[in-house]
Amino acid sequence: MKRRESKRILLVSGMSGAGKSTVLRTLEDLGWEVVDQLPLLLIDRLLATELPDDAEYDDKPLAVGLSTRTRGFDPRGLVERIKTLREVHGHDIGVLFLDCAGAELERRYAETRRRHPLAIDRPASDGIARERELLAPLRRWANRLIDTTRLSANDLSQEIRDDFATPAMREPTLSILSFGYSRGIPRNADLVFDMRFLRNPHWDDALRPGTGQDQAVADYVAADPAYAQSLEQIEALLLLLLPRYREQGKAYVTIAFGCTGGRHRSVHVAERVSARLRAGGFSPTVRHRDLGSAPQDSLEGAPTQV
Repeated sequence: MKRRESKRILLVSGMSGAGKSTVLRTLEDLGWEVVDQLPLLLIDRLLATELPDDAEYDDKPLAVGLSTRTRGFDPRGLVERIKTLREVHGHDIGVLFLDCAGAELERRYAETRRRHPLAIDRPASDGIARERELLAPLRRWANRLIDTTRLSANDLSQEIRDDFATPAMREPTLSILSFGYSRGIPRNADLVFDMRFLRNPHWDDALRPGTGQDQAVADYVAADPAYAQSLEQIEALLLLLLPRYREQGKAYVTIAFGCTGGRHRSVHVAERVSARLRAGGFSPTVRHRDLGSAPQDSLEGAPTQV
């Protein structure tokens, strides 16, 4: 058995209705391990458990959601437990407290028609007042406080991404896809570029059996008068957009390039653009959906004179 290494842990608590669920969902999307309403006694046991010798240590940070509904919840005792976890296990433990004005919390409860967990048979205002008093020690001790009174769910998510995402977590999963229009447009594509304006190697008998990964096919496509300028502009557009997608917290970005059969023009362009994006600091995965399809004249249409 090997000793469990120190871990980054964030305890997320605060007023009911202040946005804890939004915070935990955002952290999970960023790659954190997320547990909600786990009794603190179980956290102690989890962190004290030794790992099997053949287990690889998972260095994902851990977020734990706590509220007045958590079994055995005691704000004063919680502070002491956090101190113990730091001293005994050496974990980096932070506390994020979500606060919100009482009037706004009342509005949210009225809008969602939910009952406050501390005032099931009384007005929500009674539960809010009771909870605020109960959580006061934890609020004073928390090292990160966010007031969500004037924040939308999207605003709160963006603030969490800004504060808790590592550079690696901020990067969306980028996919480059080639496809043939004759076999349908991919449903999951965020951006689709039609490459059928480029001259078609299918109508060259020597090039037809090849693919866009062959140098002769690539040279043929690149010789089109519109090729250089159009590809430069597409690449410039992508280099402009991808950082914006990252800033908005988009987890997946799929860029698709299509031609008629999905074997020549789209394949070459997908390979070229992926190389340009790698040079720009991105890490795309390339997939050619229809590369293995058989050439067929009836799919390609009449040849274009150039």
